[in-house]
Amino acid sequence: MKKKTAVPNAQKAGSDTASDVAKTNSRVIHETDVLLIGGGIMSATLGTWLQELEPNWSITMVEQMESVAEESSNGWNNAGTGHSALMELNYTPQKADGSVSIEKAIDINEAFQVSRQFWAHQVKRGVLTQPKSFINTVPHMSFVWGDANVNFLRARYRALQQNPLFRGMRYSEDHQQIKEWAPLVMEGRDPQQKIAATRTEAGTDVNYGEITRQLISSLQAHKNFSLQLNTVVRRFRQNADKSWTITVSDANNSHAKRTIKAKFIFIGAGGAALKLLQQTKIPQAKEYAGFPVGGQFLVCENPEVVNHHLAKVYGQADVGAPPMSVPHIDTRVIDGKRVILFGPFATFSTRFLKNGSLWDLLASINKSNIMPMINVGMDNFDLVKYLVSQVLQKDKDRHAALREYYPMAQKGDWRLWQAGQRVQIIKRDAQKGGVLRLGTEVVSDDEGTVAALLGASPGASTAAPIMLQLLEKVFHEKMQTAAWQAKIKAVVPTYGSRLNEHPQAIEETLAHTSEVLELSYVPVRDADPTPQPQTKSQPVVVNEMADIAL
Repeated sequence: MKKKTAVPNAQKAGSDTASDVAKTNSRVIHETDVLLIGGGIMSATLGTWLQELEPNWSITMVEQMESVAEESSNGWNNAGTGHSALMELNYTPQKADGSVSIEKAIDINEAFQVSRQFWAHQVKRGVLTQPKSFINTVPHMSFVWGDANVNFLRARYRALQQNPLFRGMRYSEDHQQIKEWAPLVMEGRDPQQKIAATRTEAGTDVNYGEITRQLISSLQAHKNFSLQLNTVVRRFRQNADKSWTITVSDANNSHAKRTIKAKFIFIGAGGAALKLLQQTKIPQAKEYAGFPVGGQFLVCENPEVVNHHLAKVYGQADVGAPPMSVPHIDTRVIDGKRVILFGPFATFSTRFLKNGSLWDLLASINKSNIMPMINVGMDNFDLVKYLVSQVLQKDKDRHAALREYYPMAQKGDWRLWQAGQRVQIIKRDAQKGGVLRLGTEVVSDDEGTVAALLGASPGASTAAPIMLQLLEKVFHEKMQTAAWQAKIKAVVPTYGSRLNEHPQAIEETLAHTSEVLELSYVPVRDADPTPQPQTKSQPVVVNEMADIAL
């Protein structure tokens, strides 16, 4: 991509509402080097990267809500997990021969270490302040019961212990030990039940909404950054010089339209990204469709319960369950308040955003993606069956699910909360017609003038490395320059290398980021012994499709 130069008449920094700009001229043209669509963690992270790499570029962010971080990045709309594969069983599927694959777990853990380095760098710069306002140490645990699941967890633990990224993990099948780790899951539990758990003390809980707000607040301090709230994107048109003209309007007045001219567009609008990408009419958009899935959590704020549990405890997902389905009973710290969440329970809506339109799903269907969607529906009957069962659940069913993890749970201590919407990627496939794609995917045109992030998981946890991938894809030539390489390595010292191949680098990185982010960290200890499987059993079917979007 050609070198970008700052636009001399770029709008001054600030938080301009759409109506303020429209009052001046209903067709005013605002010029910018980079347009970020969506005021969430992805746009905030990309804007922060670009501000460090090219401080003279002008950046404009538009958000349709009245403030940033109100959708997927909001602390109440996601599980706030620092996803590093320490406890998420779906990242370590068991093979037919009983062995456990850990490749995906390694990749996710590596990615989270990049995010930790990125956040630590921003703390040192003063961009992020008071680390405990957005990240806290909360141990990560896996917890299972039954012979087959216990045998799987044993195999998983042994496999992970072969990699230095997971050396701090503990393992136990002892009721008393597990009670010390997570009292709630053991109170009232059958003492004869076969159980097992792993625990990593260095796990984290993250408030991605707070990170987003702080990053954007810092961007606003620069004169070449503009934040436009209450702004809805209406139309895209690519110009002869490959730049884009984007028509936007006031969220409360669709007639108050104006245009923005941008050299590069990033669509980081969560579930709405697919629809916006389709509106650009780039050929790559035809490859994709989306299937929305929502989630609900049970929330407990009773101090007597909340203060008795400090862990994120993840279990096994039901076979056929969709993203967000992995049951977990979590300690959360949201805007300074400690609570416990249990869930999620899948919901279905045709909205692509929590605050979206009921027409979102229908509007995203076209002649290019309707057959892939039909093929995926036919190939994933278990998913449809699971969603139907979840939608039909009553309060007593949700409470029964909670008591599997917290046997003594009192219904009066918990309330139901509607979390965010996620849109699962469906991609056209030559052999199958269409397939569900796990994780996140960066989609861009051939010239690198527009890019979008589709998918949801592990999402916010890996925003920093995902945005590096985007930079490598659309600013490939820039990424090869010594100047950019030096700046990136100043932010992420391990950039370009694999931590799992360098045990000493893992220790140094974790120690450094823990100190800066005010997290607890104890150097690697000797591994706990694990018993061999006592009985032969079929491999556990780990739900790889449950990609923990929430």
